[in-house]
Amino acid sequence: MDSQAVPPPFADPCAEGYAPVVVLGIGNLLWADEGFGIRCVEALGQRYAFAEHVQLVDGGTQGLYLLHYVQGARQLLIFDAIDYGLPPGTLKVVEDDEVPRFLGAKKMSLHQTGFQEVLSLAQLTGHYPERVLLIGCQPEELEDYGGSLRASVRLALEDALALGLQALRDWGAAPRPRVGARSDGDGGVTLPSLALERYEGERPSAEAACRVGDARFMPAAE
Repeated sequence: MDSQAVPPPFADPCAEGYAPVVVLGIGNLLWADEGFGIRCVEALGQRYAFAEHVQLVDGGTQGLYLLHYVQGARQLLIFDAIDYGLPPGTLKVVEDDEVPRFLGAKKMSLHQTGFQEVLSLAQLTGHYPERVLLIGCQPEELEDYGGSLRASVRLALEDALALGLQALRDWGAAPRPRVGARSDGDGGVTLPSLALERYEGERPSAEAACRVGDARFMPAAE
């Protein structure tokens, strides 16, 4: 990744020539490794503070509702679970014009189709980031409703964060470690009830809850 001219830390994002840096996690927390992208953005928000022109976004499965984030970004960093056909937990970094092709290479879920369309629409409108970086992780397990990241993917999360932080430094995002521990959800990206440690800690055992369903998310029996 090449360094480029960037605004100084805490520059006015509305100033001429500057636009926000957007860090976007897409996926679904409720389906095991599908939550990889959101967990990456959540961890960044909990561990680091950034320059004022940086925005962290839990994109979930919003699809076309994410268009304005893409249109408004000068640099866009995306975290997602992508089926590259590689061993579980393998990271692959894709840049710029190659990103839409990889997002559409194999449809794992509806959110990928929607986000590929978001990128295409942003290009058609003439409002597209100067730089796009996708950090994707090969999932191990998706068919686990209410589940969390598998060990291979959770281990890869730390390497993904390191790659993302380097790009953000190059882009002038000025990441700074936060002083002191932050409470669940205090990063402002995910709801406190869905923060990783709490989410995993409150999940019933395999004996109490089938791994293809979690009572916390299933309708109560009449």
